[in-house]
Amino acid sequence: MSVVIITIFGVMMIGAAIFAVYSRSILSAIISSGVISLLASIIYILLAAPDVAMTEAAIGSGLTTVVFLLALRRIYAYAGSAGANDTDRKADSQDAAGSRSAEEALDD
Repeated sequence: MSVVIITIFGVMMIGAAIFAVYSRSILSAIISSGVISLLASIIYILLAAPDVAMTEAAIGSGLTTVVFLLALRRIYAYAGSAGANDTDRKADSQDAAGSRSAEEALDD
C-alpha cells in the first residue's frame, strides 16, 4: 500500500516540476518548487526517514521558498525604481539629442 502512495506522490512531484518549468509566472514556479520539496518530505516520512523529512521540510520547502520570494520581491522593487529612472533618462536624452523636428526648433 505504501508503494502506491509513494508512487502517487512521485507523480504529483513530476507534475509540479513540469508546472514550474512551463509556468509563465515566477511566483507560481517558486510556490510549485516549494510544493515539490514538501511532497519529497512526505515521501521521506513514508520511507521511515523522519530526520531527512524534517530537514527537507525546513530547508527545501520552508527556507528556500522564503529566500526565493524575498529575492523576487527585491527584484520587483529594483525594477520598479529603475524603470522610473529610465523613463526620465530617455526624456532627457531625447531633448539633448535634438529629437525635436526642425519646425519645432524654428518656432522657439
